[in-house]
Amino acid sequence: MTAPDLDSFSSRRSTVYGQSGVVATSQPLAAQAGVETLRDGGNAFDAAVATAAALNVVEPTSTGLGGDVFALYRTADGNVGAMRSCGGAPQGATRERVREAVAADADDDVDPADAEMPFTGAHAVTVPGTARGWEATTEELGRRTLGENLRPAIRYATEGYPVTEVVSAQWRHAEELFTDEHARDAYLPNGHAPAVGEHVALPKLGRSLERIADDGADVVYEGEIAEAIASEVQDKGGFMTVDDLAAFEPEFLDPVSTTYNGAEVFELPPNNQGLIALEALNVAEAIDAGEHDHDSPDRVHAFAEATKRAFHDGHRYITDPEYETVPDLGSKAWARERAADIDDEPSDVSFGVPDAHAEDADTVLLCVADDEGNVVSYINSRFAGFGSGLVAGDTGIALQNRGASFSLDADHPNALEPGKRPFHTLVPAIARFDADDWAAFGVMGGYMQPQGHVQIISNVVDYDMPIQKALDAPRWRYREDGSLALEPRLAEAMGGALNRRGHDTSVLHTGMFGGAQLVRNQEGTLSGATEPRKDGAVGTY
Repeated sequence: MTAPDLDSFSSRRSTVYGQSGVVATSQPLAAQAGVETLRDGGNAFDAAVATAAALNVVEPTSTGLGGDVFALYRTADGNVGAMRSCGGAPQGATRERVREAVAADADDDVDPADAEMPFTGAHAVTVPGTARGWEATTEELGRRTLGENLRPAIRYATEGYPVTEVVSAQWRHAEELFTDEHARDAYLPNGHAPAVGEHVALPKLGRSLERIADDGADVVYEGEIAEAIASEVQDKGGFMTVDDLAAFEPEFLDPVSTTYNGAEVFELPPNNQGLIALEALNVAEAIDAGEHDHDSPDRVHAFAEATKRAFHDGHRYITDPEYETVPDLGSKAWARERAADIDDEPSDVSFGVPDAHAEDADTVLLCVADDEGNVVSYINSRFAGFGSGLVAGDTGIALQNRGASFSLDADHPNALEPGKRPFHTLVPAIARFDADDWAAFGVMGGYMQPQGHVQIISNVVDYDMPIQKALDAPRWRYREDGSLALEPRLAEAMGGALNRRGHDTSVLHTGMFGGAQLVRNQEGTLSGATEPRKDGAVGTY
């Protein structure tokens, strides 16, 4: 294979190196919160919680206490583990009740049998996992208190901060989404989305963070915040109760993994889409996709065909494993079978989408490494920007719409059932490149996530790119409609060749190609890279 001309990727940044700790995320003030926590004696897990909490304030468009949180990590003593903190549907949310409620709320006459799962509103709200996930991370893996880790976020919420460019653009969505006065008061205090550089405080959210710092996460699940969440959902016709919230607990579990050309990659198991990334890597390895020159259309074709098959399988089988058995999509044997019919022509493989809206879902990702040997990839989201459109009373907590990934079709793999967890796009990841060379990474953005994992791992492993160059390189993405979307730089270089080959290509703006972060501990040398397509930053000390 031929190494790429790295200058052709127009990198705006260099890889950042740190002596004692590295924090990479999508907003500079949040990265500073993580570094502050490390300097004050916290480890990588404390810094992850502090950074995630700060992102709830400084990038509230993409994450919040009303959403879910996941982690993939390697500890200083060599343990590789995962945390999943996502709730399920309310116990009262049967398909029949939701169909009837959706039909009754429709402007036109709708037969309940024809009703579909709504994308926003009360029926899209699932039990949020964030607060108990932060608490579990701190108690099991950190060495500070949850209250200490929330201090930077509380300061930003109460004292205010200047809004960055990407966040300002994303915030405009709230002007249409939020209709209740208390929701608009919480996030549109001047009646509009903040302009770039405008100083914004979120006092209601700050008070909720202070209550969690003082009383622990139980206030969100059993106390006054729980009552506000349940009341908000019920007032809008939903079925969530305080009992649904109180019953929730996060899980520590074993990740799933595979090897790719010598690297070992770890992902979250179902109900998350980590198996899609593993299957795509396995199929790509089986057809030697990484042997093509990086600037060749053959490379994009091969990896896209591998990804098609992984999405086809993942979206037909991945669901809450407590309700259905999920096959071993990440095995080499499965990949060899799926690779057998890949040739020089594009194949007609359907996407098998459980929910097309996830193509451009909003998420935050952060990665932290410390000098003890801990590396962690931590991911928080409400699904779509600002979630369901519901804000719980005066708490300032916007509730997620992750339940939109459910189907009201009983035969669908992600059919709605009481207590069931929805198909989840969020997939933090870690990779071992050598015995003493570990990275935590991820790529925000709905169905871009596993595709981004594949491209970044290949850039590092197959083409020996420095980690910032691996993030800067132009990307492609296989889309729900079957087309192959290209970033403008990539379209200019090879769009015509891919079209002549039979691919239905489209060109999307760079914001549709994810938001990656990566930190690395390579034989004790700490480094970090951040997404040039976001307001990202790498903080070090």
